[in-house]
Amino acid sequence: MKIPTPFAFDLLTPKRIIFGWGRRRELGDMIASLGTRCFIVLGSRTLSQHALFNSIQNSLEIAGITANTPEWISREPLVSDVDQAVQRAREWKADVVLGIGGGAALDLAKAVAALTPQVMHASVSDYLEGVGRELSLTKQPLPNLLMPTTAGTGSEATKNAVISSPQAQFKKSLRADSMLTDVALIDPELTVTAAPNVTLHSGMDALTQCLESYLSCRATVVTRTLALEGFRHAWTALPLVMQNPESRTARESMSYAALLSGIALANSGLGLAHGVAAALGIHAAIPHGLACAIMLPVALQVNLASSRDDLGELDAARADTNTGSAESLIEAIRTLSRNMGLPERLRDVAVRKEQLAVIATSSGGNSMRGNPREITDAELRDILHRAW
Repeated sequence: MKIPTPFAFDLLTPKRIIFGWGRRRELGDMIASLGTRCFIVLGSRTLSQHALFNSIQNSLEIAGITANTPEWISREPLVSDVDQAVQRAREWKADVVLGIGGGAALDLAKAVAALTPQVMHASVSDYLEGVGRELSLTKQPLPNLLMPTTAGTGSEATKNAVISSPQAQFKKSLRADSMLTDVALIDPELTVTAAPNVTLHSGMDALTQCLESYLSCRATVVTRTLALEGFRHAWTALPLVMQNPESRTARESMSYAALLSGIALANSGLGLAHGVAAALGIHAAIPHGLACAIMLPVALQVNLASSRDDLGELDAARADTNTGSAESLIEAIRTLSRNMGLPERLRDVAVRKEQLAVIATSSGGNSMRGNPREITDAELRDILHRAW
């Protein structure tokens, strides 16, 4: 592994990470250590109807936790979702926030925890990067605990919440170091509740995050180590979990990969694939993980010349090869996606050619800043036309 120069780093992580099959049963005690009036955000009504959810409810009841009627979020949170949930949390007088679900639910929970204590009762849009007044958080977020039910976004380990506005046509982050959760409780058993397409798309998100954080121009020796380990697990486990959704080993490996990808990206940033994926989400309503899957081999090809050695190291880490070749890795990723039935081109997911210009213009967010080389606006437009 290439050692970044200088050999120095900062590492931000959740205050506590609890990982293991069935460990959701410890939820009540963990919440009780943080507060007594719990504001819950759930990402799936299906989860609440699943037998696994009973142990979550029982754990809270045994611990004597008072909880609200859960907030539901089944898509990436909008500005209005956040503003309404924050108002309800204030009215509820919540002193702890619990997020259970995929990245959308965890992001909404983080935003509620961050904004509820703020003295200035402004819209979340005034705190987002690049829009509004760009206010800073002046009060510590409410204590919070995050439990992912998908293995993909790594949101349980990141310091931002992604918020969208279809009307204003943006997808931006509420971001602060203080937004790292108090407790990330990862129970891989919960991921069996995810639908197959959610498992696939979120898994490709995790794989993309591992690869892009490894290649990032802001990577450190520790983020590379985490990203490489996450990539090894995701590469082997994702096809297995799609073939056998009940596989405990595969589910554990994917949850572990997602966690590592979240820690890595929170400290190193991402790159071209994620930058474009955000724009595809807001302008073409493409699910984030699916957008990442389409753009990942494109981004790796674009960065081939500047990242050949790093891509070779990633290729050598695959359990199914001994080549250590950048070209081999890119082709293997294309084959993996094809074998799992994922679309390969933007036109395959109903992106219109006339949308490419605005998608290119909207792709220059924070994610793009970690790309290993600079991408000009003209080059990005050409990249998107070739990906179409």
